[in-house]
This record gives sequence, structure tokens and C-alpha cells, in this order.
Amino acid sequence: MKVLIVGAGLAGLRTAESLRGAGFAGEITLVGDEPYFPYNRPPLSKDALANGLEIADLEFKRRESVADVTWIFDDSATSTDYQQRGVLLKSGRLESFDVLVAATGIRPRTLNVPGAEKSKFSLRNFAEAQELRTSMLGVQRIVIVGAGFIGCEIAATARKLGIDVAVVAADPEPMFRPLGAEFGHAMKHRHEAHGVSFHMNAKIAGYLGGESATGVSLESGEEILGDLLIEAIGSLPNTEWLAGGSLDLKDGVLVDSSMRATAPSDVSIYAVGDVARYAFDLFDTTPRRIEHWNLPTETGRRAGKSIAHFLHTGEVLAESVNFVPSFWSDQYEDNLQSFGMPGIADSINVVEGDLMGDCVVEYLRGNKVVGVVGVNTSAKLAPYRKSFQETN
Repeated sequence: MKVLIVGAGLAGLRTAESLRGAGFAGEITLVGDEPYFPYNRPPLSKDALANGLEIADLEFKRRESVADVTWIFDDSATSTDYQQRGVLLKSGRLESFDVLVAATGIRPRTLNVPGAEKSKFSLRNFAEAQELRTSMLGVQRIVIVGAGFIGCEIAATARKLGIDVAVVAADPEPMFRPLGAEFGHAMKHRHEAHGVSFHMNAKIAGYLGGESATGVSLESGEEILGDLLIEAIGSLPNTEWLAGGSLDLKDGVLVDSSMRATAPSDVSIYAVGDVARYAFDLFDTTPRRIEHWNLPTETGRRAGKSIAHFLHTGEVLAESVNFVPSFWSDQYEDNLQSFGMPGIADSINVVEGDLMGDCVVEYLRGNKVVGVVGVNTSAKLAPYRKSFQETN
């Protein structure tokens, strides 16, 4: 019996560990498109850019239980043969499976604007972080397109390096979707106090200067100059290799509470991590794909347990999704942390401090608290996680 895990990141690693922990003694193969064992990605926009890091500094410790796992590095899936139960890799290698786990994560979304090929960057993996750091150290000003967490973290890191930063985004406020307008507005002021300039509600019309761009032009006619450009406008799930199998791939892979895809019914397919879309039963019944840091571990553990249970009993494991999404973000001296799903709220309640300083902010949908975000107040947020699990 062979479990093939396509994607050698944290979610893939936790799936393999969970399989072994649940008693699965069969073959496990992991396929990764990078030459590294699974590593921690959040530092890429912070310490790796500011100080430089080696891959050994980022690698996750692997449990002894997965010492016998087969690792295939520097290769990626191109297509899936559902009838023959095999995955074709870019190298031409065909990997068979009895159970398939999609752990292929996400890739940066890019602007559909030509040009700037020699001075345009995105940030998702270690190689990109190395390249971006080398390029940033030789410039005086940058333009960041996008004001989400990655864009704002890179902005903070660049300011620490003494680089002038302009942020351009279509949203009305930084980090608007996860934090809302009020909190986002307060975060903009924090960045402005460190010298970042923002151009919100703005759209890119084109790049200035050809392949080696010297800035961007906006639809408003304004031109913003920069020695290099960073696109940080969100992400796309890597699901193209799963086409043709009747899976729901509208935004990632739709799975049930066991992380099992619902079709085709005669093939055992699971999805974990950033590529999986499922309902968070603690909050509502709407399936969502959420990219928070703890979910690759939660979904990987659930999938490994579920696969082992199914192979042993022939039954799908029926457990509710009791995961509480959480994230953190370090920007300058401030640490943002969150539990729950603030993005689905329709109002906020500042329960401690104020938005311009250290604070605790509850996010409500109707009268129900569905999320909490704090700045430099991590110890005061911990009870919320327990509360979500006890009251939902």
C-alpha cells in the first residue's frame, strides 16, 4: 500500500508523520519542487531578508518515524492519471499511488502587466528570498504592489535596511481583507511613522523603463519611482496537476472534515494545507481556503489519521473540523496575533487599549465573537482560542 504526497512542505511532512503515528506501515513518498526538506516560510519576509539565513536555519525537525519515507526533490507534478492511479512528474517520472495527498500549496499571484522582467520580484520560497535580499541590498527605493501581510512585512524589513518604500494597492487600507478598514487604517499610520508612503485605491497601468523598470504608472496618471518592484498581491492554489478527475477545484481542493476529496469516489484523494478548502465547523458551514500558519499542521495531522483509519476500516473518519485558524505578523517592533476568523466579521470591538497602540480587538458577526486580533498582547489572546472551541 502506497501513499503519495505531492508537496514537500509543512503540510506534507505533518501528513507523513501522522500516518506513521496512526500505525500506517506502508510506503510513503513525498514529492517536492524544491531541493530542500520542509522549512519554515514566515521568516522569509522578515529575518531572511533583513539578516540572511541559511536553509538549515529554517528546516523543520523531522520525527524519527518518517526516516524511511522516500523523498523526491526538485520535481513537480504535471498531471494525474486517475484510472491508472499515477502522477506524472515534470522529470517524466510516473509515480503510482493507492492514496494520493495534494499538499502543493500556493504560488504568488502576478499582475497581468508586461515588462519589468529584470527588476520584478515575488516572495514565496527560499530561493526567491535569497534573490530578493541580494537585490534589495543594492537599491535605495522600492515599490511594493500589494498591501497584505507579505507586502507590509517586506515594507517593514526594507525600512529597517534604510530603503525608501512606496506601497501601491487596490484596497482602501493595508491588510484590509483580514483586518478590516479600521484596523488596517491604524496599521497604515504605524507604517507611515516609519517612513512608508501608501497609494491606496490605486491600480497599476504599466511599468516604467522596460525590462529594468524604474517604477510604475498608475491609472490615475501618477508615476511612482523605484529601483526594484515587488508583487505581493495574493496567491493562487497549485491545483492544475489535478485537472480531469471531477474534483471541485474552484479555489483549491474541496474536501470534507477528514480532508478527503468527494470525487472521484473510487479513488482515495486528500488535500492538506494551503491548497485545501473546507468548512470550519466552529464558525459556519461555508468551505474556505485559509492560509494561516497553523493549518498545514492541523490538516496534515487530520489527513494522516483519516487515511490510516480508512485503510484499516474502510470507513471515512467522521470528525468535525475543530481547527481555530491563527496567524501572527511581525512589523517593526509590533507583533500582531490572531485567533479565529476575523475576516468574516461585520464589526469590531476594541476591548483593551486602542488601535494606535497595544490593543485587543474582538471581531463580531452579529453578536457573536468570531475572531480576535491583538498587537503586542499575545498572552491575553490565548483564552480566546479555548473559548472558540468550547462555545461553538
